[in-house]
Amino acid sequence: MAVLVITGTGTEVGKTVTTAAVAAVAVAAGRSVAVLKPAQTGVGPHERGDADEVARLAGTVTTLELGRYPDPLAPATAARRARLAPVRPREVAEAAVKLATEHDLVLIEGAGGLLVRFDDEGGTLADVATLLDAPVLLVVAAGLGTLNTTELTAREIRRRGLGLAGLVIGSWPGSADLASRCNLVDLPVVAEAPLLGALPAGAGARPPAAFRAGAPGWLAPALGGTWNADAFAGSC
Repeated sequence: MAVLVITGTGTEVGKTVTTAAVAAVAVAAGRSVAVLKPAQTGVGPHERGDADEVARLAGTVTTLELGRYPDPLAPATAARRARLAPVRPREVAEAAVKLATEHDLVLIEGAGGLLVRFDDEGGTLADVATLLDAPVLLVVAAGLGTLNTTELTAREIRRRGLGLAGLVIGSWPGSADLASRCNLVDLPVVAEAPLLGALPAGAGARPPAAFRAGAPGWLAPALGGTWNADAFAGSC
């Protein structure tokens, strides 16, 4: 069962665009891909969510949302305020297993960070990964402050006995500052995991065809791309 759980060190670090890049590379390689968004918050009933954005950028993928809540809050809080049923980790795992019987790759994109609560019992994306015994891809920020949040999240992933597939920088600035350049070396050290890609800032705003053409160059071979961490660091 090929399932990859994609989380981030926080909000707005580039989880959705990273999910889209991983999906685009897999689709281009001829694999069937499903994107599962357990809980979508901050959008109305008829608005486009993160899974829709992945499909727009990546191409032909199956998308599934299990819960949608209008307030831009943690899923448990948003569900409670909307007086709607929350999404629970076991439901997410069951949906992923079903998708995996019909697709070569299932990508599960979380909301916020690893320990953001889905329900009032404390269920999280980490629990989903545990139920599925699935590796976790961690999307991180490029600049100052990222080392602390990256190390904390990586430590929690390892504490739970989960596999950390690696790190992807979700938005690499066009003109990198000193902290960002140094972090190319320091991020893999603090996370004890390889750096598997860096997406250029604004990648999600590119036309879909340009996004799909660029995606392999943003991801390392472990994710199906051609990106090389050493070469990238040497060019910055």
